[in-house]
Amino acid sequence: MKLKITAGTLLLLVIFVLTIFGQTLPNEKVIFSFDTQNGKTVTLSKDKKGRYLIYRFGTKNKTEFEFPGKSKSSWSAFTYSGWLRGGGVANAGIDLNYVYFTSDNFRYVIYDTYFAEGDKKSIGVKVINLRSKSITNIPGNPATRKGTLSGFREDTCITHGDELFD
Repeated sequence: MKLKITAGTLLLLVIFVLTIFGQTLPNEKVIFSFDTQNGKTVTLSKDKKGRYLIYRFGTKNKTEFEFPGKSKSSWSAFTYSGWLRGGGVANAGIDLNYVYFTSDNFRYVIYDTYFAEGDKKSIGVKVINLRSKSITNIPGNPATRKGTLSGFREDTCITHGDELFD
């Protein structure tokens, strides 16, 4: 007996799997994730075999935005940039990490930053309207943080850039 799977059945299966597992599929590993202060979840995940990198935003039951899709070329849609200066407060130490991408005239910047002066840590997403240059900041809740962006410093799968957003 052959089992016929239609596109609709496949879509329902994907929705079911995302509902059970949240924003991460069973074949994915979370790189960086946090809840925003308004109850949404930001997740940057990769396929466990390195086939793709994917960003998701939404709730546990509904992915509201996913970028770019599950293809090997998805890695080239993302850019990592960062800056590390050690030395603590005496040297105004900083650890800035950003992963960003562009979709429909908006730049999405996932950030994970630390400033030794004031011991300031921040996570979140900045959405930059490339036409108007307006910036919407979506701060994350540090207590919900999982993972780090700093692993991209040495990762050759992702494009490296120089742009800093703080």
